[in-house]
Amino acid sequence: MADGTDSGFSEGQSSGPGGSSGPISPDLDPLNITTSTVDLEESLDMGAEGDPKSTGDDITTLTQSSLAGLRLDDALASDVHDLFVTVDDPEKHITNMESYITYRVTTKTTRSDYDSHEYVVRRRYQDFLWLRERLEATNPTHLIPPLPEKHSFRRLDRFSPEFLKTRQAALQKFLSRIVDHPTLSFNENLTIFLTAKELASHRKQAQGIMGKMGSSMRSMAAGYMLKNRSPEYATMQEYVNTFGAKMGTIDRINQRLLKEMTDYQQDLREFGPVFTLWSNSETELAPAMLGMASGVEKCEKALDQQISDQEHVFAPPVKEYILYAEAMKAVLKRRDSIQMEYELTVEDLSRKRNDREQLKMSDQSYSLGAFLGKDPEEVRQQKRTKLDSQIEELLKQVEVSNDSVECANADLKADLERWHRNKRRDVKEVFSELCDRNIQYYQECLSAWEETLQEINQKSELETASTLATPTSSCPDTPNLATPTSSITPPLPATPTKGGTEGGAAEGQGGTQ
Repeated sequence: MADGTDSGFSEGQSSGPGGSSGPISPDLDPLNITTSTVDLEESLDMGAEGDPKSTGDDITTLTQSSLAGLRLDDALASDVHDLFVTVDDPEKHITNMESYITYRVTTKTTRSDYDSHEYVVRRRYQDFLWLRERLEATNPTHLIPPLPEKHSFRRLDRFSPEFLKTRQAALQKFLSRIVDHPTLSFNENLTIFLTAKELASHRKQAQGIMGKMGSSMRSMAAGYMLKNRSPEYATMQEYVNTFGAKMGTIDRINQRLLKEMTDYQQDLREFGPVFTLWSNSETELAPAMLGMASGVEKCEKALDQQISDQEHVFAPPVKEYILYAEAMKAVLKRRDSIQMEYELTVEDLSRKRNDREQLKMSDQSYSLGAFLGKDPEEVRQQKRTKLDSQIEELLKQVEVSNDSVECANADLKADLERWHRNKRRDVKEVFSELCDRNIQYYQECLSAWEETLQEINQKSELETASTLATPTSSCPDTPNLATPTSSITPPLPATPTKGGTEGGAAEGQGGTQ
């Protein structure tokens, strides 16, 4: 029986999980694996009967999770959404020890595993962090969406309305990605998060620091100890590294642009009042100076909106995909750790087989059992029986490990395809919005300066026309020569009184005489 089993394993080993399977196809079927669900269940049962120290609870949990994921992929083939979650209404809480923000999480569902159709709870950032850690622990081969960093925006107070609005949108996207996932949306920890009034008792059951460190060390060791990584996953690792580096470069450049635009905005705020103050001392230039001040003010307001949009609309998705790249690297490391367990089990099985072959040709006359008085042939038979038993257990472990690797590969490929679809949509949307907002900003600035220029030219033309219509003279005391003489009226003689008339008549008479 052992010989037949060994030959069957040798055939399967040549096309094991470490072999090359070519590049990932855009039309990849996440269920296209060599092991059926029934075989996986049988392998799980066989592994449960083996040595728990060799198989490990992690492999059993992984296989059960992967089986559930495969069934759910079949059940949720159609895009039917029966779970909706909304994050809103940030509220500040102040205690003697700390101040923090909670968000209202509203859930509406028609699933039968929920006791009610609607739940309303309040959750803080640490609760979201607990949910992600639990999802990662129970679904190690799935890509868990990243959470926003606790202090993402250095320019904003974490209690400011702008920061809370951005944080609320990021938490909404995090939960939306989870509830749209065909496997994660059925996780019991998500159900607890959405329905439990308090999470304090559940958070105490989270994995400890030592457990996290142990998992990280195993994942790091797997990257160095893995011998037969498929070229497909090597290419995937290289792509994720390159993608993360590019998004990091975009984020750094965006931060520099934000700093430069903030400095420019401060200069504009100081530039406008200069023209306003100048207009008070230059009466003739006042219209032009006020027009310049108005143009600068309009450009400053447009720039303020541009800074806000670039910081709260463009920057968060870029940071999210930087964290997505880190999450993808972690999944690849955990996948390598599972394959490393498989390879170590295969190596152990190979050593046991070699020991059994050498036992056939070895002389047991000088063995410890023979020195104790046992028959050498009996000693050989006992050793062979023990090796046969160990090989049989290792074959079961290899089968379980092989199934685990196949399920891990299927989970990772399915999530990677889903991630690529979301990435193409999100990146296209973010870059389109950035283009539209830059166009709007420059149009507003252009319109402001055109209005300023038109206003200055109109006032200059009015002043020129007024100057031409009102002639001036260089000598104020000289009569205006352009005025016709006929328009100058000589002074009228004074009206003589009665006495004056008589005196004038007498004087005339005297002069006549």
